[in-house]
Amino acid sequence: MSTSIIVTGSKGRMGQTILRLAQSDPEIKVVAGIDRDDSLEPLLKPGMVVIDFSMHRATPELAKAAAAKKCPMVIGTTGFTSEELKKIQNAAKATPILLAPNMSVGVNLLFSLAQQVTSILKDSTDIEIIEKHHRRKKDSPSGTAARLLEIIAAEMGLNPATAARHGRAGDVGERSAKEIGVHAIRGGDFVGEHTVIYAGDGEVVEITHKASSRDIFAKGALVAAKWIATKKPGMYDMLDVLGLRVNSERR
Repeated sequence: MSTSIIVTGSKGRMGQTILRLAQSDPEIKVVAGIDRDDSLEPLLKPGMVVIDFSMHRATPELAKAAAAKKCPMVIGTTGFTSEELKKIQNAAKATPILLAPNMSVGVNLLFSLAQQVTSILKDSTDIEIIEKHHRRKKDSPSGTAARLLEIIAAEMGLNPATAARHGRAGDVGERSAKEIGVHAIRGGDFVGEHTVIYAGDGEVVEITHKASSRDIFAKGALVAAKWIATKKPGMYDMLDVLGLRVNSERR
């Protein structure tokens, strides 16, 4: 049985990659690809899965339309405000929604490893997150880096909003043990690179994931679409799909 999908943000690089890979997947049927100025609602039928890689401002309304037709949704868009996220969570009361800042297997393994390593080294190391992306990426830090910050802060018992130190300049004083450095690099054609540094006295542990192709994210999105097609309403992420849940509390 095939999973019918509609891709929003279909003219973007991720949208194009998903559509290309979907053509060679016998378990996927592409209903349509839409972009800005196109209407989603007339295309929707119950059971269709919407894969969204559009813009954060557009996603809440797309989620509302999907929920109205009981269509599951996979969201790879990032950069949401708290208000936008609340609207998406509200839509998930009526239809299953999988929201993941990064859909590659490797990155979700990085999330799981970061939780485990932080639990062991949080009291003996200084923790910094570095992410690298191409010059055209608009949001900063990346959704993946923001998720790493959430995971690490939770393990340290900190509020990610106040613990994050986004770069340093001038006489900022000694580094606090209660801060987590988050640094964004933009340039060239980096697909995506994320590193968590655990710097202790006498030794350093680094965990890094490097993406060399967008295909890994698109493949993950298609796996997620097949998985969520039969789920109950609620919020999910790739850790649910892969059985790598960082903790028992769903976002």
